[in-house]
Amino acid sequence: MMRLLSPCLEINERGRLAISGCDAVELAGQYGTPLYVMSEDEVRRVCKSYVQSFQKFYGGHGRPIYASKAFSCKEIYRIVVSEGLDVEVVSGGELYTALQAGVLPQHIHFQGNNKSAGEIAFAVENGVGDIVVDSFSELRLVERIAEGNNAVVNISLRIKPGIDAHTHDFIRTGQIDSKFGIDLASGEALEAVRQSLSLEHVSLKGLHCHIGSQIFEVEPFVHAAEVMLELFGQVKSQFGVELEHLNLGGGFGVRYTQRDDALPYESYMEAVSQMVHKKCKDLGLDQPEIYIEPGRSVVAEAGITLYTVGAIKEIPGVRNYVSIDGGMFENPRYALYQADYTCLLANKANAPADYIATVAGKCCESGDLIQEHTPIQRPEEGDILAVLTTGAYNYSMASNYNRNPRPACVMVSQGESRIIIKGETYEDLVRNDV
Repeated sequence: MMRLLSPCLEINERGRLAISGCDAVELAGQYGTPLYVMSEDEVRRVCKSYVQSFQKFYGGHGRPIYASKAFSCKEIYRIVVSEGLDVEVVSGGELYTALQAGVLPQHIHFQGNNKSAGEIAFAVENGVGDIVVDSFSELRLVERIAEGNNAVVNISLRIKPGIDAHTHDFIRTGQIDSKFGIDLASGEALEAVRQSLSLEHVSLKGLHCHIGSQIFEVEPFVHAAEVMLELFGQVKSQFGVELEHLNLGGGFGVRYTQRDDALPYESYMEAVSQMVHKKCKDLGLDQPEIYIEPGRSVVAEAGITLYTVGAIKEIPGVRNYVSIDGGMFENPRYALYQADYTCLLANKANAPADYIATVAGKCCESGDLIQEHTPIQRPEEGDILAVLTTGAYNYSMASNYNRNPRPACVMVSQGESRIIIKGETYEDLVRNDV
């Protein structure tokens, strides 16, 4: 049996795509299409690899935190927490979902560049363990809300380290002109530390940075750790305070196509740990707890999306349109930034991929494409088309554009399947209309 990008995928004895032992064509028949499918086995495997990397290279002195903007629902929170991960949220809605899933608030880290007063109050009232403050105005807002609740709130400060990761402009986050964080080079970061230490209702526990997403090199993360630890040293020398943790964010690359050369996840932790050991010794610092925030890398390769092929339009010498029953309403990533994907016909997975297709969605929008000029097996109406590596930033970015209901999501494990998110109905689309 042939492996396909992710360990959870294979071509079974019937020549069909299978995920965690479940025949993809049978899943499409049972649950309908479009259909998100997630492998619990793969999610757990990746979570374990991160936890084990901390144990192996850093003595367990830190933790991985699931960046749930990649894919947020109650079941995914339950799974990652059961594997020993904390949870990062970036909105009141994600926070509410995590709490409803039973995540303990002390294991929740609340990010975001413009949290509302209502969201911050919700976090404070529920005892969220770490609010990552993104600006001076937010620092004042957190202090005021904490005071009103007669609470002392643990915070981190998000810092812009000035590191330009080699990735798409839309997912670079650590450079100086990013909308995220407090600038390091101008001295604002140290001023934010000073102000935080002077306040009565916040307790500064650590610093945070994030340099980007879909990064395939270790060096940017090592450089980020070095820059941030130098800031730790300045905090100690100027204020006499040793901060407890350093959060280096996420952004670890995954395989969308065979061209993507993703590193084993433990290689990041190994290289960063070596830098932290050395730098702390040089600066006379106690080694802080290290946090990392994998999101995409936890769920992306665990997911596929299944569609039914509809109209096929061949324009000689131009392109071949293969239309599906989904589109940008459930996967906007190609429309947003021409994201690469691997496509195949799940019912013909063993056949040669010698047909060059432009996979088109059903939305009334010329740009509603999933992939252009991509090789697939020769299609026919009614085939089941699978798009691989869709576990991250697909369901979480879905919409009701053209009043399309969002599809169901199925979790599979060891040959068994179950619904974890029900598909929307037409009734759901008008439920909040007045």
